[in-house]
Amino acid sequence: MNRRHFCLSLAALSGLPKLGFALTPAATVPQTALIGAAWRGPNAGDTYQAGVLAADWDTKKLAIRYELPLPTRPHGLLAEADGGLLVIGVRPGTWMLRCDGNGKIMQQISLSNEGSGNSLNGHAVLAQTADVIYTTETETKTGRGKIGVLDRLSLRKLDEWESHGIDPHQLVLDQNGHLIVANGGVPRTASDKKFDLHRMDSSLVKLDGKTGRLLQRWQLDDKRLSMRHLAWSDSPMDGKRYLGIAMQAEHDDPLKRLAAPILAVLDGEVLSVPTRANDGVVGYAGDITAAYNGGFVLSSNQAGLAQLWQAGVPDQLTPVVELQEAYALTSWSGPKPGGGVLVSTAPGLVRWHPTAKPLFLAWPKPMALDNHWVLLNEA
Repeated sequence: MNRRHFCLSLAALSGLPKLGFALTPAATVPQTALIGAAWRGPNAGDTYQAGVLAADWDTKKLAIRYELPLPTRPHGLLAEADGGLLVIGVRPGTWMLRCDGNGKIMQQISLSNEGSGNSLNGHAVLAQTADVIYTTETETKTGRGKIGVLDRLSLRKLDEWESHGIDPHQLVLDQNGHLIVANGGVPRTASDKKFDLHRMDSSLVKLDGKTGRLLQRWQLDDKRLSMRHLAWSDSPMDGKRYLGIAMQAEHDDPLKRLAAPILAVLDGEVLSVPTRANDGVVGYAGDITAAYNGGFVLSSNQAGLAQLWQAGVPDQLTPVVELQEAYALTSWSGPKPGGGVLVSTAPGLVRWHPTAKPLFLAWPKPMALDNHWVLLNEA
């Protein structure tokens, strides 16, 4: 671990009390956390794995509860009610895998076995009615974005809707059970190679959660900003609910990528870019999660940086963790008033919270995490 970079995250923390934060005794912090994650070995070509990591805050140790090999690269993970995981392959992958809370594989399906010509784009979400799962997909022959509607129990495809864009990536539900989908807008070949970026058409859309009908569509002025990852955050200060959209720049000009913003925010009905602050490297945010006071933390793995955005200071991004390969994020409640984040980095897990001391836990073995992980429970 680069001690200087970790100290920088402590320095960022020391500057936050001016926003009204105060340190809380460590005794109030939950002592364990179970985290669903996907990773591979440290070398390119190593087998991908998914499983559950157990973080013991008291002993400062990480352990692998279980792990299982995967066919190809995974991406998003969906926590299930029984403590299990739904792991979703990413383009050009077509597989989806479900395991129980002990790591036993319960189901594994492939879209290709159902005669579908689609590839999965790495994300899924459970419907408000809890009877179906929605997935983001691409029709490989045409490049059209699709939303798969799958039976929750069997994972059999029941329906398929238009995403009203191309390259649909993450999707979330709003309070009415409708889908909000980030269409990344990047044309790709069947083998996942980008091409014709001048044709990019990124958009954020709202679809009826029962019929797939297009209800609303938003776009940014800069067509080379690909909207990809999504997170809701509720603000106790103003009662608003914000949708944060993590973006990646696809400009041909390196200087434009260097200056590209990485965050867009949907505030009610208005989509905007609240700050031009970015990662200082390539304009790339790999993950986003809810954080303190209706804010978000965004990770930029190529910059080794996780940054906090808050609605109260919308023009700023505040570094909270600076370590190589800061990547997967998940919200962590910690001591009240909540708002913490668990960040995966190259050397291990960093626990950050605005009112508790940061903590670092080394990986139990050499491993490189993918973009996302999910908190299953804490006690």
